[in-house]
Amino acid sequence: MPDVLMLSAAHPPADVRIVLKEGAALAEAGLAVEHLSPEAPGMPAQAAGVRLLGFPRPRGRWGRIRHIWRLSRLARARGARVIHAHEPDSWLAGWLARPARLVIDVHEHYPSRLDDRLPRWARPLGRASLRLFCRLMGRLADAVVVAKDGLAEDYGRDCVAVRNYAGDPGTAPRRHAPGPVTLLHLGAISRARGWPQLLAALSLGPADARLAVAGRFTDGTQAEFEAEAARRGLSGRITLHGWLPQAEMAALAGRCDINLVLFQPGHENHRLALPHKLSDGMLAGLPVIAPDFATEVATMVRQAECGLLVDVADPFAIADAVRRLTVPSLRARLGSQGRAAALGRFGWRAQAEALRNLYAGLSAGRDLPQHAALLGKPPPRGL
Repeated sequence: MPDVLMLSAAHPPADVRIVLKEGAALAEAGLAVEHLSPEAPGMPAQAAGVRLLGFPRPRGRWGRIRHIWRLSRLARARGARVIHAHEPDSWLAGWLARPARLVIDVHEHYPSRLDDRLPRWARPLGRASLRLFCRLMGRLADAVVVAKDGLAEDYGRDCVAVRNYAGDPGTAPRRHAPGPVTLLHLGAISRARGWPQLLAALSLGPADARLAVAGRFTDGTQAEFEAEAARRGLSGRITLHGWLPQAEMAALAGRCDINLVLFQPGHENHRLALPHKLSDGMLAGLPVIAPDFATEVATMVRQAECGLLVDVADPFAIADAVRRLTVPSLRARLGSQGRAAALGRFGWRAQAEALRNLYAGLSAGRDLPQHAALLGKPPPRGL
């Protein structure tokens, strides 16, 4: 019987935030942690001290909605003291499972999620309805965790910020030298995440620049991407690595020169984004080209002095930034400043401590048994 059940309706078994960061932080503190999520081919039995459990992935959005009751029964059967749920449908499933304590984790700005699917006149009603649901779940939960600033106001209570900063991968940073540069795009890639602008910029920038993409096309446009790259004569300069495990991703980053965050404007989640890829690139010692409109990303880049903020909807602006970063001394300075910030003020350690403190507070302040009683041993340091 676990102490904590991480509950996901859609995230992968070894999700970076859920398992490799939050789950690992709680497991390191001595708690027994499981992650129940849609199963994946070849999924391991555990990752980072977290036991991984899978269920058949429901098909489509309506399949996920119909699956809520079944997911709640699967969660209840685990018997966890705390259910920590990671999407709106898993929040509801977690509440239906009636755990001793429910923690909901807010990764995105959910009130705006339907904007792209609704006509403009219906969007205010859609946002209001989702805001009402978020506020209700905020009242039903014992704690609300938010992944970035700007999300807490929809939940009607104090929230605990556990930001998407990265932990030290233990790899050496990039040593910047003269020569052709390799651009890096990490994580999910799609039209809305800027691949049309990226390809246009690649054709406008230095002719010897290369591009490495490590991640999945989340909107089904990989064939369009490849066709457009071929049309522009770029195919030989692009390597698509697909999804990579964290260690392989960190190794790839250490062989590249410039990190890219190209979220396009017009999406509230893009304005509020704080993606893993930003911290991962900073830890690798890479300068970043990032959107000037994305409030958290821009604030982090400015404070760390680790990159160039541009209008990412303009391929000429992206290409000009790439051209400026062909100077190895500039890349080295910005990359070094970013790495220092990612290991310090923007590091994962303080976020892990905030999460462990939340769980200690749930235990001590809400009549839950102390962790020592749960585990039958003295409480570990930091919890």
